[in-house]
Amino acid sequence: MDVTEIENILKEALDLAEVHVQGDGSHFTIIAVSDAFNEMSRVKRQQAVYAPLSDKIADGSMHAISIKTFSEKDWARERQFNLPQ
Repeated sequence: MDVTEIENILKEALDLAEVHVQGDGSHFTIIAVSDAFNEMSRVKRQQAVYAPLSDKIADGSMHAISIKTFSEKDWARERQFNLPQ
């Protein structure tokens, strides 16, 4: 599974302003940015990003996933320190 495929799955499933995925084999880091996250707890944010990928996790295409979620305002500040490669 490649990062572009994961980005496309997330873009189709969620209302994201930005999504950045880095991966190595079956291990991935995801940064998702959306103002929809403003109304969600940290757990709900993680669940929202995780849900569209559940089939890929179940079939072993994705094994380890690190998810970071930000509102657009928080990402404007955070990206200074957390720039995707």
